Amino acid sequence: MIIFILRRLLLLLITLFFLSLVGFSLSYFTPSAPLSGAAITDAYFYYFNSLLHLNFGVSSINGQAIGQQLREVFPATLELCILAFLLALIIGIPLGVIAGVTRNRWQDIGISIFALLGLSMPVFWLALLLTLFFALHLGWFPVSGRYDLLYQIKPVTGFALLDAWISDSPYRHEMITSTLRHMVLPIIALAVAPTTEVIRLMRISTDQVFAQNYIKAAATRGLTLFTIIRRHVLHNALPPIIPKLGLQFSTMLTLAMITEVVFSWPGVGRWLINAIRQQDYAAISAGVMVVGSLVIAVNVLADVVGALANPLRHKEWYALR
Repeated sequence: MIIFILRRLLLLLITLFFLSLVGFSLSYFTPSAPLSGAAITDAYFYYFNSLLHLNFGVSSINGQAIGQQLREVFPATLELCILAFLLALIIGIPLGVIAGVTRNRWQDIGISIFALLGLSMPVFWLALLLTLFFALHLGWFPVSGRYDLLYQIKPVTGFALLDAWISDSPYRHEMITSTLRHMVLPIIALAVAPTTEVIRLMRISTDQVFAQNYIKAAATRGLTLFTIIRRHVLHNALPPIIPKLGLQFSTMLTLAMITEVVFSWPGVGRWLINAIRQQDYAAISAGVMVVGSLVIAVNVLADVVGALANPLRHKEWYALR
């Protein structure tokens, strides 16, 4: 297990190195690049040293420190992705188990149709549809933003819901309600695609586990279907898909960019798209490094957690020799 973790950490470092080359190219080879005047080796070492100190430079558009801007917008994206990912797990795992247990029956067919519809919906189209129906037509939810501008939520952690929860304002309850109402539509739009993938992965894994002899033995002992699922199916079906769930969280970070633009969510995706429009290459380089590093770290972490949950997985390095 130690060797498996070390190999994953080495893979993390190598991938981050190549990602730094991508970020450096945006700061060196692009028009009006801040490092273009220096020798390429000196420029890269300066860039790499700045990354180690979390110094991303200043924006060429407004002159503000990019690090400060990232500290303001990154928690908003992370909050949106975490809540959408939790929603995808809460819906996708039970539906995937039901589909796997009732394979080729009407429950499985209905869940598969639902998953196929969710997978075929472009996130920007779904976000616009939710906005038109639930926000503009019914008026149930706000159209954009993280909370009503009437409330001044002090940014302590950067997570609006948590900041509203720990606030000592007399309007604390109204702040929490406003934050939740603003989150509903973006979270639903962002959670649909990963939910369908969680259903698919869980359906396949559950079907494989349900075909094992120990499941049949548990049924012959008189255990109920619910007990078999709780004691045996979930315990053996979840660990193999944990590394693949990390990929889904990474996919959500890219989908969040579109979602944030539609709902005017003040996150890193919307900030990065604005930087691309304005050709702010220093900000683009910083955004690529931050988002890319998070994607790589999440995938490596999911791989390690999957190996810890499934001890047989860490032995795969023998097969690669």
